[in-house]
Amino acid sequence: LHAASAFGSFKLPEISMPWDNNDSNQLQSNSNNKALKPGDTVAVIGASGNVGKLVALRLSDTYNVNGIVRDASSVESFFEGRDQIKLFECDLLDELDSVDDEGGAACPASLVPALSAANAIVICTGTTAFPTKAWSRNEEKEVTSDVLNALVQSKFNVREAVETLDGLRLNTPNNIDALANQLIISAWNNAVKVQQKRAVLLSSIGVQRRTQMPFPILNTCGVLDAKAIAEQSLIDDAAKNNYNYSIIRPGQLFGGPYTNNYYLGTLFQLDKDVKTQDVEVGLGDELLGDTLRSTLAEVTAQICEGDCALNIDFAVVNVKGDMPSVEGIQERLESLDA
Repeated sequence: LHAASAFGSFKLPEISMPWDNNDSNQLQSNSNNKALKPGDTVAVIGASGNVGKLVALRLSDTYNVNGIVRDASSVESFFEGRDQIKLFECDLLDELDSVDDEGGAACPASLVPALSAANAIVICTGTTAFPTKAWSRNEEKEVTSDVLNALVQSKFNVREAVETLDGLRLNTPNNIDALANQLIISAWNNAVKVQQKRAVLLSSIGVQRRTQMPFPILNTCGVLDAKAIAEQSLIDDAAKNNYNYSIIRPGQLFGGPYTNNYYLGTLFQLDKDVKTQDVEVGLGDELLGDTLRSTLAEVTAQICEGDCALNIDFAVVNVKGDMPSVEGIQERLESLDA
């Protein structure tokens, strides 16, 4: 850049901002040009769920949010007054049929508007570990008869029975936590017209310990196996397409909002004790405990805002103690990169 002619040939110094997209920054593996900046667009997949709506709400403090939901009317009132949040309807199970025979997928038309301008995605989709109403397509229908029929046909081989339920396109772990999440990652790659900066996957503790008790019980219907597939798909794709990723492992989820009551953590509307609101984070999959949904939403937003926890997986649980300050949480998250 050159100043006006009155200043002769004086040349202003070039200033590189964290989000500048220049060649020298691109050569750095953790370059700041991938840092999200205020006003960037983040697509939140599953923005009508118990966790997803809190994540979308919190992220909208800093970013424009494209919430991908099955039914926008179910969550519009929750986001009332948040002009930064736009809702886009898509049934991911319907879109799984668009996957071609070779396992790739173009971006389904229903996802293009939400993903084309997304600098980042946060995947909040998930289903229950065991058959409940949450496995039905509208999350309101009983699936008992489908489950019993599948068990009888498989001679009570649980994994074979679950594969039958997969084929019925129910909200099974394989369909939601594996296939639908792989579809989202592929669709983002095909639709995006801006720089891909970051992807965050909300997974679970126990994925890397699914052969160790008590996790084999939780994995009876394959929920941890399915999450492991999604995790590896994200890691591989981030390396291939040069964006940062984070995998967050919460424990059993508690806390509001109480609108979807088919999850073990919300059946009895159990809030954590006010004395158990401190936050512990740890690399990998070593922690045990429960996680407040509000804590998970705050951690998700802070790693985006603070550009930390890059290209790692980490666990987060609540422990005895008072709720830490925003600065306290940020310090703990930044220590994960050390």
